[in-house]
Amino acid sequence: MNAFLKSAIAAVFGLGLGLAMQAKAAEPIKIGSLLSVTGPAAFLGDPELKTLQLCVEKINNEGGVLGRPLQLIFYDDGSDASKANSFGKRLIDDDKIDVLIGGTTTGATMSIAPLIERAGIPFISLAGAVAIVEPVKKWIFKTPHTDRMAAERVFEDMKKRGLTNIALLSETSGFGQSGKKESELAAAKMGITLVADDTYGPKDTDMGPQLTKIKGTPGVQALFIFGLGQGPAIVNKNIKQLGITMPVYHAHGVASEEFIKLSGGAAEGMRLPAAALLVASKLPADDLQKPVAMAYAKAYSERYKEEVSTFGGHAYDALMIAIGAIKRAGGTDKAKVRDEIEATSNYIGTSGKVNMSPTDHMGLELSAFRMLEVRNGDWALIN
Repeated sequence: MNAFLKSAIAAVFGLGLGLAMQAKAAEPIKIGSLLSVTGPAAFLGDPELKTLQLCVEKINNEGGVLGRPLQLIFYDDGSDASKANSFGKRLIDDDKIDVLIGGTTTGATMSIAPLIERAGIPFISLAGAVAIVEPVKKWIFKTPHTDRMAAERVFEDMKKRGLTNIALLSETSGFGQSGKKESELAAAKMGITLVADDTYGPKDTDMGPQLTKIKGTPGVQALFIFGLGQGPAIVNKNIKQLGITMPVYHAHGVASEEFIKLSGGAAEGMRLPAAALLVASKLPADDLQKPVAMAYAKAYSERYKEEVSTFGGHAYDALMIAIGAIKRAGGTDKAKVRDEIEATSNYIGTSGKVNMSPTDHMGLELSAFRMLEVRNGDWALIN
């Protein structure tokens, strides 16, 4: 009898342990996301959210990750860095997220960066400023190309065209301020002279006064606009209204079809550096990014009936890098996942080939930037 009871107890205990382990295995992997889906940066944040929702749904339909479903926990900061901070606290303290993807803007990212570092949460930012990853912060990574890279790529193209005396018009947002600083440094290094240097606010509705001053600056050969969201599209319209005919360049904070639409025909002929995603179908057949970019673009456009943007692509890359790290770590232990993100090697994404390291938490080379031009209302690949 005693032997029977012992056997029964052992069986019950084993069953309970097995069920507990099964329940633990089925616990969701919590992907926190903080994006600017409304406000001035909405055309960046909206495709980022749609991309994460699309990918999480697809992954869960295919069985999840390590037998566990993904749970996307999302907050919209309304393009307000102060709101980003409060939502960041909620994601960490209340939602108990495993990984954070987001920070549409540099301001939002830098607002929550100290929280992330203290909490020890793996964080992959979707914002552009080099300050996000330089100096390297233990828990923070990013997928977009940096503002420094954008300035260098633009100046490289300008010099090929014999344009060395330029005007810089930058936004007073975190992205624009960082871009202004990096552009000034790159200009000094690359033999570019800034003959005019002005700014505008992210909510400004008329940049005519700044552009009028730039137009009247002696010797100016080209204009470089460093901003994101709707502001640069307004600048384009003002340029057309004022009859400015000099070559115009933008930074990568406007790399989407929506930017062309918002410009209302005033973007024609303008150039910018961007990820290959915008011209996926025009890439050479042997380009390693082509199949990745084409597959993502097809899935996104079929689901949402709209064109892809590089911003959605940055979210795709961030999620894929995070999932790859979770798989290699064998679970959601935050320190192990952080280490595996940092060890990301030869990942081919929509932004380029990513090779991260302890000294590089972005992992992209300048060659990952393609120079594009707006031609006939569409993006054309220059080089």
